[in-house]
Amino acid sequence: MAREYRKGNWTLQETLILITAKKLDDERRIKAPSSSSSPSSSNRNTGELRWKWVENYCWTHGCLRSQNQCNDKWDNLLRDYKKVRDYEVTKSSSSSSSHLSNNNQFQFQSYWTMEKHQRKEHKLPSNMLLQVYQAVTQVLQKKSHTFQLHHHQHHFVNVLHSPPQEQHPQVMPLLTSTSQPLSHTAPAASQPLLLLPPPSLPPRPVDSTTPPVSEGSESSGTECKNDDDNSESKRRKFEQKLGSSIMRSASELAQALRSCEEKKEKRHQEMMELHRRGLHIEERRSQLNQQGITNLVSAVTNLTGVIQSFITMNKDHGGRNADDHACSS
Repeated sequence: MAREYRKGNWTLQETLILITAKKLDDERRIKAPSSSSSPSSSNRNTGELRWKWVENYCWTHGCLRSQNQCNDKWDNLLRDYKKVRDYEVTKSSSSSSSHLSNNNQFQFQSYWTMEKHQRKEHKLPSNMLLQVYQAVTQVLQKKSHTFQLHHHQHHFVNVLHSPPQEQHPQVMPLLTSTSQPLSHTAPAASQPLLLLPPPSLPPRPVDSTTPPVSEGSESSGTECKNDDDNSESKRRKFEQKLGSSIMRSASELAQALRSCEEKKEKRHQEMMELHRRGLHIEERRSQLNQQGITNLVSAVTNLTGVIQSFITMNKDHGGRNADDHACSS
């Protein structure tokens, strides 16, 4: 039954499954005994079978990718990993050797604290995840450790029978597959080995692909770990400063709001006091007006009474005069 492979961008889960498959495949090929007699044909076949095994492992764990997709993705991971690792190692070594002061110790910016545009400015991968980087580091460190254990006993086999491969070559299957045939031909080939011209040495592709596995990976791993610790401490300090600045800004904002509310309340109280004073003045004015009207009415009433009494007195005085005149006549 033909498989329907998934296309498109790789997810984080698929990438971690591929890295695990590559790690297990390296362990499997180191432990497996060799039975092939032709180095050139066996390398091609084992390369195809190797990535087929990786494809089968990925399929059993939910990563529906082909062996070619797995191979290409692994090549891209190694390329991005080398760029990030070289940047971190170079920058950390340069920053540690320059003996920067406390004020300048944050001039070196780790890859993991950069934004995407900053990574592009440094010509670094823009989407490498720390989890993926650590997983690839573990695979390469373990592979480098195993390579160093078998390096001395298979040195001559490496020189004579390590042809270039189209994919990233894996050194250990080649060493195990050619160890037995070499044991019979070593006496005859030991003399010509001293006279081999430079072109008979392994081609450059093998040299260009094997160093990422063995070149100081343990030291680079420890340096990367130190860089991760430094970047983590820098991130924590940055988060603490950011949190303190946020708290300070929040307290200042709350204080400003509180002051604004207090001023608003004070202004409201002043307006209410002015309103009460206005009402009191209006009430006092009304009382004065009412009292003035009352006094005016009282004065008019008194004046009316006086006028009335004056008229009465005039009438009485006129009648008395008339009586006196009549009596005299």
